[in-house]
Amino acid sequence: MNHNIGALLTKRAHLSPKLEAFVDVATDRRFDYAELNSRCNRTAHALSEEGVAKGDRVALLMMNGVEFLESFFAIAKLGAICVPLNWRLVPDELAFILKDSGSETLLYGSEFADSVAELHRRGPAATALENWICVGSERADFAQDYDALHQSASAEEFECAAWNDDNLYIMYTSGTTGLPKGVIHTHDTALWASLTIGVTAEVRYRDRYLVSLPLFHVGALTPITGNVHRGLTNVVARSFDPVETWQLIEREKIDNMLAVPAMLNFMLQVPQKDETDFSSLRWCMSGASPVPVSLIEAYRDLGIEIHQVYGLTESCGPACLISPEDALAKAGSTGKAFFHTDVRVVNDRGIDVEPAEVGEVIIAGRHIMKGYWNRPEATAETVRDGWLYSGDLATIDKEGFIYIQDRKKDMIISGGENVYPAEVENVILAHPGVSEVAVIGQPSAKWGESPLAVVVKLDPNLTGEAVLDYCSGKLARFKQPRAVEFVETIPRNPTGKVLKRDLREQFPGAAQE
Repeated sequence: MNHNIGALLTKRAHLSPKLEAFVDVATDRRFDYAELNSRCNRTAHALSEEGVAKGDRVALLMMNGVEFLESFFAIAKLGAICVPLNWRLVPDELAFILKDSGSETLLYGSEFADSVAELHRRGPAATALENWICVGSERADFAQDYDALHQSASAEEFECAAWNDDNLYIMYTSGTTGLPKGVIHTHDTALWASLTIGVTAEVRYRDRYLVSLPLFHVGALTPITGNVHRGLTNVVARSFDPVETWQLIEREKIDNMLAVPAMLNFMLQVPQKDETDFSSLRWCMSGASPVPVSLIEAYRDLGIEIHQVYGLTESCGPACLISPEDALAKAGSTGKAFFHTDVRVVNDRGIDVEPAEVGEVIIAGRHIMKGYWNRPEATAETVRDGWLYSGDLATIDKEGFIYIQDRKKDMIISGGENVYPAEVENVILAHPGVSEVAVIGQPSAKWGESPLAVVVKLDPNLTGEAVLDYCSGKLARFKQPRAVEFVETIPRNPTGKVLKRDLREQFPGAAQE
């Protein structure tokens, strides 16, 4: 049997036409599955009439909303390839992704009009974009109106044009070389991610699932795809707000949700929570970085289970999940491998480590990525003999529970966003007053971690403020260092590799906020 991710919505609309599918919190619009599928078909027909065909790349620069989800499923039905864009990025970063992916069509929210105008101003040398389609009222002369295209298009079921191993989306992640890499997922890998979550996590038909993470993240896009597959109601907030989250849990009778630890921490500090009825919430899944045991215990005291999850963009999300039975007894563990997933912890020779010995996490399953877009060498380095080498360090106990320890590649996770030091270092090194730089993460009570730049001066008059000002506008805010420390030399091993462990010991934090 052939599989298309867009066809999941078609089937769910056939099986559960009147089940509430999508609650768009920001606009207070509600759609059942029949209505959502009809909207998706209109978008697919509209894009097809604009010349979008199988294999074409279509980029989405939109906040959470029904237009994002219907566009994603429409692109899937078309057989085109979706390129979700992180709306926190600046034009330079967006231009690289658009150029690298070869995207020719951009659907964007009007709140990003300034960035899009800058991309358009740079012309064909910067991107291959030809079709500019705006969602919202602030539309530039060069862009078409999404609503007008949508309303004039047919709502008839769109015949799917791609299946199985055909590419579904390219999701960009920062790389250790400083340049983002596009992770390719197919209709099959996304389907198996959905199946894997559906038979591992405690989700039920008609559950109400709160989505506050941005849909350009695999941590939101994979669960919401699985929710359509399983038959849940998606309550989707435009962005995360801790006060609104508690209100939504009460008002919408939320059964389950996903939040990164920084979000959970912000929610605990909301005094209104004590006046909120959150008894419907059975559990909250949390990942992106290890969840502190104290945070798990704080939510336990509220009667809410926190299920730590571990995964990667390259695995389409799933890797490990703690079960409800073990969430407290094994607090601090990210659990065992998802169903339909194998996870091992190996040493540098690829041999499984002994319990309590640190090794690298490797993952296998039909949901791991097809590869990196136009990066065959990086693909071969990351996927070996069917195993995805995560670069994350962990231990495994005798019962098979995984405990994430550190990130082999020195990645920083700030507020749930991945920050790769090499990318930040490349920007700072372009400053004429900088001789050397190394970026490390420091513990942050607010964000989990925050970047610190350790700099060797070339200009003796260089100040930390000047370095931070130089980063402004060249990096998304979550990537920008919070502070700068100056040193005479940066410690390196005999082969020239920076000894970041030494720097972390020298500058343990806490981070400046």
